[in-house]
Amino acid sequence: MSTFSGIWVALVTPFRGGQVDLPALRSLATHLIDSGAAGLVVCGTSGEAAALDEQEQLAVLDAVLEVVPASRVVMGLAGNNQVAVLARLQAIQSRPLAGILVPAPYYIRPSQEGLQLFFQAVADASRLPIILYDIPYRSAVNLELDTLRQLARHPRIVAIKDCGGDLRKTQALIADGQLDLLTGEDEQIFATLCLGGSGAISAAAHVRTADFVEVVRLLREGDLLAGRALFRQLLPWIRLAFSEPNPAPVKAMLAMQGLIADELRAPMSRCSDAARERLRSELL
Repeated sequence: MSTFSGIWVALVTPFRGGQVDLPALRSLATHLIDSGAAGLVVCGTSGEAAALDEQEQLAVLDAVLEVVPASRVVMGLAGNNQVAVLARLQAIQSRPLAGILVPAPYYIRPSQEGLQLFFQAVADASRLPIILYDIPYRSAVNLELDTLRQLARHPRIVAIKDCGGDLRKTQALIADGQLDLLTGEDEQIFATLCLGGSGAISAAAHVRTADFVEVVRLLREGDLLAGRALFRQLLPWIRLAFSEPNPAPVKAMLAMQGLIADELRAPMSRCSDAARERLRSELL
């Protein structure tokens, strides 16, 4: 069974002049892997996937695969039209990947039975490992513990990106040991690892990637005090990274580092001048 652990970066999609900036994308992906990231999650929330058409999403995926081993790349697959989701899955899984990240269908708020049937259909159709994405504040529906336990029985459902905000559910899933638990809430990385979670899918880890990776290493080796001290140093940046809608602050910081242009696709917008000044102070 595939396993997911460590720091996976929720990769942003660089734009320039309204178009996907593929050279910057390849350069950024290489930089993050060279900095120690376990892998990259392409076309997720941070990648502004909702603003990319299907051909753009596949172009982003293929550009990343040119410079990153397929075993270190996960592709996002989101939607509320099940037929369309399954059709896109077929296109995606023609590439060799580490896995697919799948959130609950947004907006339509299916029942727990409907959620189970949806994820079952995706997993049945997939040749690749599936990471469930539990993020009720975006999907408007909660994946309940019993539903997750049922889904964990499927041989291709192997992990969860946990943004559910329910500590008891998080602890229960870790105790069950059936799914690799990756937090999607960056402020929870330290706590999740201490509870026995396997890692994180992190947007903030675009910056100071090596330090995020070092926190994981320290905790795995049992050095709680050093891990805690380093994570506390990261907290001001993590909080700035989410001080305005993601990924605007992350893109602004990457632009200050000369890695990408500070450009998002509408209706997303660049972060405010005040936020940019705070980011500049953090960079210094």
